[in-house]
Amino acid sequence: MVKKIIIQKKKEIISKEDIRNRIEIAYKKLIDKDSYLLKIDANERSITHRLAIYLEEVFWEYDVDCEYNRDGFDSKKLIGYKKSDSNDTNGTTVFPDIIIHHRGKRENVIVIEAKKLSNTDESDKEKLCLYKKEYLYKHAYFIKFPVGEDIENYKSLPFEKLIEEM
Repeated sequence: MVKKIIIQKKKEIISKEDIRNRIEIAYKKLIDKDSYLLKIDANERSITHRLAIYLEEVFWEYDVDCEYNRDGFDSKKLIGYKKSDSNDTNGTTVFPDIIIHHRGKRENVIVIEAKKLSNTDESDKEKLCLYKKEYLYKHAYFIKFPVGEDIENYKSLPFEKLIEEM
């Protein structure tokens, strides 16, 4: 008789400090390698895409996706978030800027919304809180990118204001 041995892979638990450190490493790499995009004030999606590439390097054990709007096979919707121009009664379809997760599993680890410093709209902060509540993301970050002239002075800006945990 052959006995089967089932080995379960232990879930990795990353500390808040480690997550923050990894995000800061990716952010600094973005500033260092892609300052041109920031200096010319490129589209936010171009900048977040580059950040996602560097996040993949430091979160190698997870999938990192941009504008990922799926919840399994369904569209990702936030019930508690209503755009002023939306009359969608089943929630507003959303596209988080970056998520760090395991595809196909309910392991939503980190959700990131990003804006340029020149953009004063902070409605994404509300969405981040709802992602945690409705989709059980463990961590949510609001990241601001220095663009144009701000890129020259970014080191003098308080880092806590550029990468803010919700």
